[in-house]
Amino acid sequence: MTKIKVVHLVDDTTAGGVMRTLDYLTGRPELTGCVEQSVHAINRGSLTIGRIDADVIVSHLTVSWRGLPGLVALRAMNASARLVHVEHSYTRAFTALNVARKSRFFALLRVAYSLFDTVVSVSHAQADWLRARSLVSTDALRVIQPQVELGALTKIVRPTRKPRVIGAIGRLERQKGFDILIDAFRLCPSPDARLLIFGQGSEKARLEELSAGDPRIEFRGHAEDPAQAYREVDFVAVPSRWEAFGLVVREAKAAGVPVLLAPVDGLLDQVGDGAKPVAYCDTKRWANALEDVLRLGDLSTFATERAATEEESDFAADWHAVFLGDDMAPSYQDAA
Repeated sequence: MTKIKVVHLVDDTTAGGVMRTLDYLTGRPELTGCVEQSVHAINRGSLTIGRIDADVIVSHLTVSWRGLPGLVALRAMNASARLVHVEHSYTRAFTALNVARKSRFFALLRVAYSLFDTVVSVSHAQADWLRARSLVSTDALRVIQPQVELGALTKIVRPTRKPRVIGAIGRLERQKGFDILIDAFRLCPSPDARLLIFGQGSEKARLEELSAGDPRIEFRGHAEDPAQAYREVDFVAVPSRWEAFGLVVREAKAAGVPVLLAPVDGLLDQVGDGAKPVAYCDTKRWANALEDVLRLGDLSTFATERAATEEESDFAADWHAVFLGDDMAPSYQDAA
């Protein structure tokens, strides 16, 4: 049987959700027999990507006005290939907080997305926004939530102890809202509580300044072994300002670690099954939520088991349908 040749295009190869999801997707045993996948790195905003020897080209690129000519050329020079775009970046909350000229921005997205046969949204909340703004035709839109290797996390044995250690795991950037978390934690009077922050990023110095004088807050740097980070914490806080999906929640659930999260964008997909929402960007309510867990010491209302194996199988099957361009694959409208 002839394999489908798939090339993934990326413009950010740093260790993060996109590359971790790609590592997982390209290694799925369910796909290796029928799909040949490779990953090509290109410069962000490149004006020409050129001719690519592939049946399917999957863009994981950041859409921008600067990069739009490159996408047009990609379509023109690869007329016989199926073109797929995965939207890892843009969401309702991102646009509200970061885009001043929204009409112009929406025009960019409509033009860019129209160049692709399929646009993959990484969460149902993101897809709802794309549809509400008429940015993607319903027939072209699919939802495939990201997936990463969770095996080591599912084997973690959770200790039965009073919750004292809060974890914050992710890039130290404004998006993640760790400044909100630090301010909220400092309002909590519990002297034996601890906040462990795992990650690196441009906001590190500012976050350390916000934490100054509170010995309960520790910065642990990048977690080379995510499983070890989840072993050290009793629950995880995810106060993101925007989040296309939020892999840290999926990881925490796999590890059996309860989660407090902001009800925004893709995090809305993950409320329940061990994850509770806290008011968006509200320091005082986050402080109350943290203190409630620390004071009550009862995590039993959070945690439930996840059917990780079923989700992994769905992930591979959904991507196989996208690669095939299968008209029988459910559109977002069918699934909604």
